[in-house]
Parts: sequence; structure tokens; C-alpha cells
Amino acid sequence: MKPGLFKAVAAPSWQLALATMVAVQMATAFLSRIPPTIAPILAEARGWSDSVVGYLASLNTLGSILFLALGAPYLRALGSVRALQVGLMIGILGLALFLPNWTVTACIAALLIGVGYGPSSPAGNDVLHRTAPQGRRSMIFSIKQAGVPLGGVIAGLALPPLEAAYGWRIALLASAVFVLAIIASVQPMREALDQDRERGLKFGLGVILSVSNLVTPIRALTASSTLFRLTAAGACLAIGQGIWFAYLMTYAVSQLGYSLETAGALYALMQATSVVGRVFLGWLSDRLEAPRLLLRLIGLASGVTSLSLALATPEWPFPIYCIIAAVAGITVSSWNGVQLSEIARACPPALVREASSAATLVIFLGYVVAPSAFAMTLSLTSRFDLGFLACALSGVVCLILVPEE
Repeated sequence: MKPGLFKAVAAPSWQLALATMVAVQMATAFLSRIPPTIAPILAEARGWSDSVVGYLASLNTLGSILFLALGAPYLRALGSVRALQVGLMIGILGLALFLPNWTVTACIAALLIGVGYGPSSPAGNDVLHRTAPQGRRSMIFSIKQAGVPLGGVIAGLALPPLEAAYGWRIALLASAVFVLAIIASVQPMREALDQDRERGLKFGLGVILSVSNLVTPIRALTASSTLFRLTAAGACLAIGQGIWFAYLMTYAVSQLGYSLETAGALYALMQATSVVGRVFLGWLSDRLEAPRLLLRLIGLASGVTSLSLALATPEWPFPIYCIIAAVAGITVSSWNGVQLSEIARACPPALVREASSAATLVIFLGYVVAPSAFAMTLSLTSRFDLGFLACALSGVVCLILVPEE
């Protein structure tokens, strides 16, 4: 971007740094929520089965994993803010590839949106680790992660009405314009927050695929058993979160018989309570000074919430599903900030980007494996309850894995 187009902010406060990260996190999450949000419409228009949404969700996460495994040189060379901006542009390219009436381009679209999402965790963790004051980090990391459900709220509330009024193609165009506005809005923070970038660092294909680049994040993650166990616990929580995010709308439409707009309202309700839930859990973690105990309790609560949906039937009244969705926003999808803050606290300061990348990579494996396994189970059995039972079990495993303080 042209230097004179936006006035740079010199030495931004931690509040401005946090606002920048929340805005970008919201936009990246918004892009990642588009495939599951419009999947019922695309499935009807293109003759897809309900299981396709799981494969698209897995491809989306696979794209993020590719960046997390290979993208460290880009983060160091571009700086965290610029890497986030580039990621959003890649996501917009992914939106364009949903337009052709080909399944293969839809798969590539989901993959590219995932690649664009990839920088959000390591880049955001890097900026906040450098700027956030001690004693507030769990809350600050959780506020940043609240941008994820906020993006989901916007997707769930805005896209179905736009699709109903103007068609899904116009909904995608409006989404691209929204993301472009976010890219422009964070530009003034770039120079100050990216001062530590390694100017002149080469990041060609040879560097990206080098053995050193591939093993450095893994070495950072395996530096201690605490880091590894925290990461494995996060992967268990990601199983539940990934399935709920990918399948709640499809479950509501196909299994419960609700309209797309009603399903979108349920999805938005879950995302809305997650905005509040993430901030609350971050505040509670700092207040109690026992983040790992809180993570264990979250794992148990996540399992119980998923069990309730596994036992649900279409005869249950709609308000019950609203309550379940609202509770899930806290118990299933509000753990990320507390967990990422613990990852950053447990690793050496010089390796925050690398350890965060590796930890997020492992967590994202849960997002890949879970929706795909759910899709295969659904194809073989036509039963949604089995997948939600697996979510319940993963919450219990998280309870066991989280290490002591």
C-alpha cells in the first residue's frame, strides 16, 4: 500500500494493538465462516450431499495448517500486520473461486480461505505478547479471540438475508468489500507494529521447504511436556468446536427442518454468546490466577453440552435449541484465548511465533479430522448424534490432558 495513503500511528498503545488484532481476527473468521454458512444453498443448487460441508471445513483448516507449517519466514519477513493483510487478500481470492459451478474450484476456494486464516494466531500472539501488560494477558488474548465468534455473528446474520434478497453471489461480493475495508482500516498500525520484521529476509520456495523451517516450530512445541499437553488438550477442544461450527446449520436445516434463516439465527446466537464468553473466561482466568484449572472445567462443560445435542430430537421446542446454542457459545467455543495465552506463557519469549504456529497447527488437526470423520460417519449412518457423542468424549479427554499449574 502507498505510504501516503494512510497516516501511520507511531508507538501504538496496547489498546490500539488489541483493536487492530480484533479487527483482523474478526475478518479472517468471517471469511472462514462463509463456506459452512452458504453450504446449504450451494448443496441444493449443485446437488451436493450434506456431508460435503464437512469436507469443505476440513479443506479450510488444511489450508491453515499449510501456512502454519511453512509460513514462519513470511511472518518474519513481512511482519505480523502485513502477513495478516496478505492473508485476507488470499481469502478474498478464495471467495471468487466459489463462483464457478465446479466442485473442484469450491474445494480450492475453501483451501485458500484457510491459508488466509493461517497467520491470525501466530501473528496475533506475537503482537499481543509484545504489547500486552502482565496480569491481563488471558483477558487480552481472549478479547482478541472474541473476534472469531464476532466474525461468525456477522456471517450468520448477514449472509442468509443477503442471499435470500439478492442471491449468494451478491452475498460473496458484499463479503469481499467488507474484508477490503478491514484491510484498509488496520494499515495505519502496520509500521509501528511491524518494526521487528526482518527486512531483506529471503523467503523463497527453497527457504520455505527447508528442513530447518519445517522442524523449528515442532522443536519449539516439544521443548517441554507442558507445552505439548496444553496443545493436545486444545486439539481435543477443537474437535468439538470444529464439528459445531461446521455442522450446526446443516443439522438444523436437514435434521430439525428449520429454514436457513432460522438456522443462521441459531448459529449467530452461538457466536454471539461466544463473544461474551471469551472475554468472560479470559477475565475469570486472570482473576482466579488458575488458567489450567479453568481449561479442565471448560473441557468437562464442553463434553456435557455436546452430549445434550446428541440426545436431542426434532420434537424438542425451538427455545431449547436456542438455550443449547447459547450455552455452547461459552462451553464449546470460548476456550481459545485462555489456551493460547497459556501456550505463550509456557514457551520461551523468542519462540512465541514458532511455538504458537506449531500449537495452532496441532489444534487445527482437530478441525481437519473431526469434520471429515463426522462427514464419513454421516454418509455411512445418516446419524448426527454419533458425531456429537464424539465431541462429548473429546471434552473428557481434555479434562485429563491439561497439566497442573
